[in-house]
Amino acid sequence: MKLYLVQHGAAVPEEEDPDRPLSDEGRRDIQRLASFTARAGTRVARVIHSGKRRALETAVILASVVGPGKIVEEAVSGLGPNDTTDQFFAAAATWAEDAESGDIMVVGHQPFMGRMASRLLVGSENIADIGFQPGTVVCVESAEDGRWVLAWMAGPGLLGL
Repeated sequence: MKLYLVQHGAAVPEEEDPDRPLSDEGRRDIQRLASFTARAGTRVARVIHSGKRRALETAVILASVVGPGKIVEEAVSGLGPNDTTDQFFAAAATWAEDAESGDIMVVGHQPFMGRMASRLLVGSENIADIGFQPGTVVCVESAEDGRWVLAWMAGPGLLGL
């Protein structure tokens, strides 16, 4: 299975709107990211987000392209910017073991997404520094031996955003 870790798009400043929805630029960037990932063959069975407005808006845009007809799900807990990776790491292991689960996309925040990618790839959330910025996606794939392998990563710089 493939697991797509996505940092939400650029949001408006908190002073402008405390809910921090996507900015116009953030919305455009995520639409371009959705188009890019679809051209790369990305299709997901589930799109899960943190519950924060900017993550929800990012998830909805992505789901409409790479998971059409799929319900966008809010994580009950465990995807906040400063949450521990334990809960999500356990869930990812369960999804990887379930051949029926399909590929999954998760939309969240820094520093959580960088720590989660590090934990999946090198076994610790504090070893690797993964270069997430708004609108970045990291694709990891489960290997038969239970490890996670980096399949690809794309960010705004690569996409010309």
